Amino acid sequence: MIDDLQCLKNRVSADLDDASERIIGISHRIHANPEVGYQELKASTWLSEELVSYGYSVMTNPAGLETAFVASYGTGPLVISICAEYDALPEIGHACGHNIIAAAALGAAKALVPLTDDLGITMKIMGTPAEEGGGGKIEMMDRGLFDGIHASMMVHPSPLEADRMDCIAGKHLNINYLGKEAHAAGFPQAGINSQDAMTIAQVAIGLLRQQLYPYEMIHGVITKGGDAPNVIPSDTRGRWIIRADNLAQLKLLEPKVRACFEAGAVATGAKLEISQASKTYSEFITDERLAALYVANAKKLGRVFTNETEGRLRASTDMANVSLKIPSIHPMLGIDSFPAVNHQPEFTAACITPVADKAVLDGAIAMAHTIIDAATNPEIRSYLLDKIAGE
Repeated sequence: MIDDLQCLKNRVSADLDDASERIIGISHRIHANPEVGYQELKASTWLSEELVSYGYSVMTNPAGLETAFVASYGTGPLVISICAEYDALPEIGHACGHNIIAAAALGAAKALVPLTDDLGITMKIMGTPAEEGGGGKIEMMDRGLFDGIHASMMVHPSPLEADRMDCIAGKHLNINYLGKEAHAAGFPQAGINSQDAMTIAQVAIGLLRQQLYPYEMIHGVITKGGDAPNVIPSDTRGRWIIRADNLAQLKLLEPKVRACFEAGAVATGAKLEISQASKTYSEFITDERLAALYVANAKKLGRVFTNETEGRLRASTDMANVSLKIPSIHPMLGIDSFPAVNHQPEFTAACITPVADKAVLDGAIAMAHTIIDAATNPEIRSYLLDKIAGE
């Protein structure tokens, strides 16, 4: 049985080796054409077309999400999904390496095609847009696109290798203060300064930070602050993120943050409008069985994991919401980028280096090998099948 298992894994590695140039080429193409959330028309099309060439049946525009897709192959009772992210950040492109995520998912998808019957699995490659604040996976889940899936996984680039991302809950808020224009020198008393309202809110948030628990975070940007220095600003806008260890703690923190924004409105007389920019991101529940399989397989490929906390990515992801419903893993692929870290232009450049390209292929192989192990281990297979059946 062990020899048969190793034979299957060897076939995966050989198949990926043959396809490596094309897989890396797609990673670089997505990197060179960055598209922000829900605008990833090129990336989603390229990935869909490639999956069709592998024999996958691809549903585009699923549930009305134009840049999402669901690709399926196989008829086995155990349904496993790999999530592909491909959105970029404004101005700094693929500074979180979603080109690597997408290409690794593609590589694993290709390698598993000839094995689905032997493994008794159905593969689903989920094209998930707008991870960077748009909650694409949450939208897909809420519209039923993850229904019937027994396990889900993806890999994510980082400065260091890790079996998981230190994931916290997060809520994205749009803030809008509406005041009244007036001549800033001649008739300032006739105006209501919306920019001052935002300033007061920022000071209040700065003071609130002293009272926060560890890893509670509040950060944001002003997206509009006025049009001319001699006109009292009447329309000031910002986008903010509130983060906490979990949804329960986030629920306690949010009213305190909202009170800071309300203070700006009270002090200046501006009208405050708060709206949620996307659905709330949850904490992540890592499936320890799948994580252990992944780490064992990645180590055999020469991936070196670290227990260091400095340099590990702590952030929020909509993959966490998937993990609350489906056994999931989200391991981190080290790309040796230090001192560059995620969301820096230098990290953007690091995501198409030879080290990053190797991470694409290693991530694809490690995921495929993990799926082989899960599908052929009677205890884990039964656990996954029962997990969905019990919902």
